[in-house]
Amino acid sequence: MSRFIEGLDRSQATLFPERLEDWIDEDNPVRVIDAFIDALELSGLGFARAKAAETGRPGYHPAVVLKLYVYGYLNRVQSSRRLEREAGRNVEVMWLTGRLVPDHKTIADFRKDNGAAISKVCSQFVELCRQIGLLSVASVAIDGSKFKAVNNRNRNFTKAKMSRRMQQIDESVVRYLQQLDSADRQEPTAAISARVERLHDKIGKLREEMGG
Repeated sequence: MSRFIEGLDRSQATLFPERLEDWIDEDNPVRVIDAFIDALELSGLGFARAKAAETGRPGYHPAVVLKLYVYGYLNRVQSSRRLEREAGRNVEVMWLTGRLVPDHKTIADFRKDNGAAISKVCSQFVELCRQIGLLSVASVAIDGSKFKAVNNRNRNFTKAKMSRRMQQIDESVVRYLQQLDSADRQEPTAAISARVERLHDKIGKLREEMGG
């Protein structure tokens, strides 16, 4: 019997799967994203398909994809394909979406149909977190620079300063969505498939070398 700590067999099925809730700490920021978006009236904010159609194939609720975008903005996940991958492997995102994994085309189409509304929600979320101190320790990345979430001296902002701050946030969100558009255009399906095929080939060669 091995004297080392052993991991789980990757192919072994479990009778009682672990709960996603057990993997997310009570103070994890994704809980704030979840509570914020669940409290929004999405149809009033201009989101398309906020009410399910009575006929046709069911789609994803806009809140599910919107949570992906807010998470992606805060963590700089800069393409629809990467957002799709995060939904399938990142426990925080699995918790946020209820383990739903929209494909990259669905994610990109959601941005195309709701770009202005997404921008508004992301900006509102960041500013709300600033106001109530939820980002007082962390800071929000805006184009590679770090802007402290709270004014540590006196928290007393002038109207002009608040206006400049909101403009910075709005511009940051717009640039993020533009980066997503650019990245999506640069990731054709054929190229992704070729990379996967090359990776499998390299893994096969690696195993041959190691076995020889």
